[in-house]
Amino acid sequence: MKAFRIDLPENTASVTPRVLSQKVLQVMQLLNMYHAELARVLGWQCADIAALSNGRRCLQPASYAWEQALLFIRLYNRLYDRFQGDSVAMYHWMRAHNRMLAGIPHFLIVDNGALQEVYDCLGTENPPEHSTKC
Repeated sequence: MKAFRIDLPENTASVTPRVLSQKVLQVMQLLNMYHAELARVLGWQCADIAALSNGRRCLQPASYAWEQALLFIRLYNRLYDRFQGDSVAMYHWMRAHNRMLAGIPHFLIVDNGALQEVYDCLGTENPPEHSTKC
């Protein structure tokens, strides 16, 4: 799937539950994640992600899942910006060992709940060609 930037306004108060739900599902697909992995990121169950993708459920403002979804989308956009939308480089960075993080970003996010740490790492100023560093 070709990478593209996910539009998210600075002031997220105007984002509706349906729109944020759709955007977080797009990021899941763009990062080649499973429903179970997104469920762990949001603190939900797999059945909740199935309901989200079927339109039977939406993220709710001010919930833990809502805040995680916002951060997850911001992380994706930082990754997109860092690698100028190169989906192969983005995928590689997410799944290669990162010395600064002392682990693989994808698994740190999914298994260790380190979404904020990975997001912060992407905000550092190291050039993108150093894919094993932030």
